Amino acid sequence: MRLYDSYTKELREFQPQKPPYVYLYVCGLTPYDYAHIGHARTYVAFDVLKRYLLYKGYNVIHIQNITDIDDKLIKRAKELGEDPVELAHRFHKIAEQNFRDLNILPPDKYTKVSDHIPEIEKLIEGLMEKGHAYKTPTGIYFHVPSFERYGKLSGQSLEELSKHRIEPDPTKKHPADFALWKYTDDYTWESKLGKGRPGWHIECSAMALKHAPVLDIHGGARDLIFPHHENEIAQSECYTGRKFANFWMHTGFLTVDGVKMSKSLGNFITIKEALEKYHPMALRLLFISAKYSSPIDYSEDKVKQAHESYLKLKRAYQHLLKLPTEYRKDKENDAYYRERRQAFFDALEEDLDTPRALAELYQLASWILSKEKLDFHTHALLKQFFHEVSFILGLEIMPDYERTLDKVVKELLDLREEFRKKKEYVISDLIRERLQKAGIEVLDSKEGSDYKVME
Repeated sequence: MRLYDSYTKELREFQPQKPPYVYLYVCGLTPYDYAHIGHARTYVAFDVLKRYLLYKGYNVIHIQNITDIDDKLIKRAKELGEDPVELAHRFHKIAEQNFRDLNILPPDKYTKVSDHIPEIEKLIEGLMEKGHAYKTPTGIYFHVPSFERYGKLSGQSLEELSKHRIEPDPTKKHPADFALWKYTDDYTWESKLGKGRPGWHIECSAMALKHAPVLDIHGGARDLIFPHHENEIAQSECYTGRKFANFWMHTGFLTVDGVKMSKSLGNFITIKEALEKYHPMALRLLFISAKYSSPIDYSEDKVKQAHESYLKLKRAYQHLLKLPTEYRKDKENDAYYRERRQAFFDALEEDLDTPRALAELYQLASWILSKEKLDFHTHALLKQFFHEVSFILGLEIMPDYERTLDKVVKELLDLREEFRKKKEYVISDLIRERLQKAGIEVLDSKEGSDYKVME
């Protein structure tokens, strides 16, 4: 499998450093608001990568941070009169449900900044001892010129990168130097570094270095290349003296109807809003219809097209199940199936080219829908292939009977609650009894009604 490395700017053969383990670190949310569809695009992309690596037999250790200490988060918490960490927890729980709806596998570890202050302090102390960081009246800063490879990830010189700084500080040694620890009066930690809180960039380095002995892949959205990932590399490699991550992967930008998404333009769409309007698999399919590293445009028409494509895949699978089979091997059918299958995996092996893989899948779906019968051999192989595809791409192509059962029972519980509010207890009790006969036990509490399947 070859992957594009944003650091070396080339396609490289992927080999984990400690096989069969693959250590994957993906920059997570700063949850001061609802997660938006740009976040969804990024996390769906890395979910497909993770699923494909799992399919290939690797043991993927997936780490994703939660930035629950941040200037934007603290500002929002003040506006709402909430504790920043509690605000972050509330919004992240909503985001986690959004991700489940999109069939995104959860990370093995969600790491919170607020739980890693000792690791951050140790990292900053080490950088100061090595001469890469220094104190000023406003905080502790990383001295960028002390790392000679600074700028390689973003492909810019130190002079060019210095122009991007929007908060000049006369106490800094160099305009590009960035904060590791900020001396502040609000939301602070009493520390031997001084009363304050960590800067943004040091947080990810501390958590990644703690939870991953090596980093095979570090991922995130393209807008994190500079300054966040550039700074992560500098501070991490200066501290450890070794390469921070073997591969850097970045997702392309998302636009809405060809325009950058922005609250001021009124085209800002949260995942929650998108899920209320569209089928989660239509959204997921749209996000993988472009290559992960390419830009993608979100529009109502494109979501509808993705939904039609999703339904076509489902129809093809349902048609396959109903096809009469013959107990003989058809060489032409077998050859066609194997050609499409090979092309599908060839696409994924070449930098996770999902649009090319989907094109092969759609072609195969059309071929299946055109068939009136199939030989038993090809039929069995196709059924297995659909299961593989469904897992790798995270698309629920096969009927999900458990999810359907859950929806039906919850609809009945909602209906029962309506009758209870109207004091029509005969009907509400009848619903409960019928569910019990079907093997469903209704659980009533102050919070509402739930159920469990009886053993």
